[in-house]
Amino acid sequence: MKTITSFLPLIGGAFIFVSNAFADDFTPKKILFFSKSATAEHVIIKEKTKDGSGIAFRILTEIGKKNQIDFTFSKDGSLFTPEYLSQFDAFCFYTTGDLTKEAKDGSPAMTKEGKSALLKAIADGKGFIGIHPASDTFHSLASDREGKNQTQPEADRDEYIKMVGGEFIIHGEQQAARQIVADAKFPGISNIPADFGPTEEWYALKNFSPDLHVILIQDTSKMVGGMYQRPNYPSTWARLNEKGRVFYTSMGHREDMWTNPIYQGILEGGINWTLKRVEADVTPNLSKITPKAGELSADLNYIKSKKPALIKKP
Repeated sequence: MKTITSFLPLIGGAFIFVSNAFADDFTPKKILFFSKSATAEHVIIKEKTKDGSGIAFRILTEIGKKNQIDFTFSKDGSLFTPEYLSQFDAFCFYTTGDLTKEAKDGSPAMTKEGKSALLKAIADGKGFIGIHPASDTFHSLASDREGKNQTQPEADRDEYIKMVGGEFIIHGEQQAARQIVADAKFPGISNIPADFGPTEEWYALKNFSPDLHVILIQDTSKMVGGMYQRPNYPSTWARLNEKGRVFYTSMGHREDMWTNPIYQGILEGGINWTLKRVEADVTPNLSKITPKAGELSADLNYIKSKKPALIKKP
């Protein structure tokens, strides 16, 4: 495997050493980057902005060039058929809402058969990369508005949510929050500094699959907002979905996150792992690393620093 090393500047004049072990000697791969927004559309995936196309498209294109990955960018859910999906090695989702319904961004809906075809393709061995609002997609029963502060039994969780491994509840104000490294050996993680705590739109999450391999942990100890007044919980993870590999990170809302070389390294590592180009030990560690992840804030709209009561996981 060819390794490319470089020093990249960060804010304040510091430098980070980056090792790119994912280039040049891999068979070319194809990834579908799907960004249909059934609810709110994030700025970074808007195709028409004052600065051109959304920054996610530009950054992923750069990552693709370095890693021999051909990204196809689409918001068209009607294309999801077994035949269409078969051409891709992995699927990268930056989506919101029920993708089988009419979207605010005007993009064609996915059929229920198309959703089933996606889940089957992943179970049969395709990769899946979920970024930020991918967990705010195909919500479980009673989790839209009513019952959002409750953990659903696995039987009530949407099949897509089971595949991703966790589900968005709500987010508070954007703020700096530390990310605790749980697995420094996972691809793309070794260069994360111990004090890594960028400003981001942090997701409060629930309905974690018990077989998660937690990579990064949301340190809630100094966070502002009632939805974060709870024990630490996973923010980035990997899991095996039958024959397929799934990687998810809650980061990816802000443009300065996408231009951060640390974040780009996290994405590169996760992408190449899902493509089965690199190996990692993804033994489930949820109960060991974040044993109280299922305890949610009793008041998700609480905005002061006082900690309210917790809801115990059933």
